[in-house]
This record gives sequence, C-alpha cells and structure tokens, in this order.
Amino acid sequence: MSFLSGARPAGPTGGVNTDKIDMAITELDTITDFFNRMVASCHAKCITPRYTDGELNKGEMVCIDRCVSKYNEVQKKVGEKIQSRGAAAGGAGPGATGLGF
Repeated sequence: MSFLSGARPAGPTGGVNTDKIDMAITELDTITDFFNRMVASCHAKCITPRYTDGELNKGEMVCIDRCVSKYNEVQKKVGEKIQSRGAAAGGAGPGATGLGF
C-alpha cells in the first residue's frame, strides 16, 4: 500500500518507555559535558590566547591531537570501571548504567 493512501504501517502499539528516554537524556548530558570539558581544557593547554594566524600551527595540532586522545582514553577507562561495578552490584551487563559506555 502507498503511504499516501492514509493507511498506517503496522508498528509497535506500546507507549513511550520513559526509562529509556531518561537514560538517553542522561547519556546525552554526559557526552555533552565531557565534550565541553575536553574542548575547554585542550584549548587552554594547547592554543595560545594570542591568535596570530587563522590556522593551527603544527605544534598546536599535535598537542590537540594528544590531548583529545588522552581524554578519550580516560573516558573509556571510566566507562569500563562503571560497567564492571554495575555488573558486580546487580549482575547487569554492559549498558546497565544507561551511560552508553
């Protein structure tokens, strides 16, 4: 059938799962906070406050790359630790925290 005929496709008839929405909001807030902290920290560390050029120089690019890599590695380790604690506490598997780590 055409979608123009007004017929609705058969789909889930259940309501919205508010727990999943809350977990998604928490995950988005966590990722946004992480990103904002990473950008602020790496920018302050690697880029001089006096802009002399429209592009990053080689040293700034290398510094930013290393800084972001370190932040991502820490985020990964924290996520793994949260998962292992969640699994030990409740026998839940990955993703039980709702933080997507």
